[in-house]
Amino acid sequence: MEVVIKRIESGERDEWFRMRKGIWPEAPDEYLLFDMDEIFGSEKDAVFMAFVEGRPAGMIEARLREYAEGCETSPVGYIEGWFVYGEFRGSGVAGTLTRAAEDWAREMGCTEMGSDTWLDNEASIRAHKKLGYHEAERLVHFVKQL
Repeated sequence: MEVVIKRIESGERDEWFRMRKGIWPEAPDEYLLFDMDEIFGSEKDAVFMAFVEGRPAGMIEARLREYAEGCETSPVGYIEGWFVYGEFRGSGVAGTLTRAAEDWAREMGCTEMGSDTWLDNEASIRAHKKLGYHEAERLVHFVKQL
């Protein structure tokens, strides 16, 4: 199975949105749409889409950050969002997408790549580890209504 990776183009925005909805299904559409124009036009962001036999298979959103937990350098590449359709999971699409984001971060001068996931997202934790990422730390976020 050949996986073709390319930087997202304007005609693929609807597909990109569907994949974002796959990552964050609980998020309101307005929230997911809010930053797409900014991401699409930013030099500090990159979105790559994977295609298998011409069909969209997944995507990855990467960003340059000044800081990422566990990283010692700046800027650092960061995986902001990562999605692969169920039928393509376990077939190497995620690894190919991740390598594209890592290559982009290297081209941007980064020597480290960060990422995160929810504490209970065991599938994502396993996928990160399989791709060579190690756990840097765990965070618990708190909020109090005032």
